[in-house]
Amino acid sequence: MNLSVIRDKSFMEDLLQVGIITGTHGLKGEVKVFPTTDDKERFKDLTQVFIQAKDGSLVEQKVDKCRFFKQFVFVRFEGLDDINDVEQFKRCPMLVTREHAVPLEEDEYFIADLVGLTIVDDSGVTIGKLINVIETGANDVYEVKTEDGGTVLLPAIKDCILDVDMEEGIILVHILKGLIGG
Repeated sequence: MNLSVIRDKSFMEDLLQVGIITGTHGLKGEVKVFPTTDDKERFKDLTQVFIQAKDGSLVEQKVDKCRFFKQFVFVRFEGLDDINDVEQFKRCPMLVTREHAVPLEEDEYFIADLVGLTIVDDSGVTIGKLINVIETGANDVYEVKTEDGGTVLLPAIKDCILDVDMEEGIILVHILKGLIGG
């Protein structure tokens, strides 16, 4: 078993999560992954991933094969042929570099790029900072930490999210009636 461990924080910031290893599967080194990406089929094209170990370090692994069952993806890594080799990865995030990420469509963004952007309403008032994107199934919901320490939930729909300016670090929104202050 040959593991390559990376501790470079700037490199870690440029990675995107594609799944969480929920456990092992069988005795031959396969792991069960819950995908955190919109398209689990993207796992078919994975050749290399990084696993964020419990100590915060990254372990680079080459993907040998993957298969699908229900909502899970079962992944086997090159050189890890025994349950004891992968046991340490339970409950660890599985990440990819941006160059191995799925290309985005127009008006699509990686959640990691949106978090931290300033939310400004269409009258020019700063609402706060985006701290989380909640995936609900129907539409995403932006969790915003307001300037006074409160929280506002904004639906990620065209009527509410007017523009995302990555260069300026601003998301322009229209506050729908009832979302803030009743």
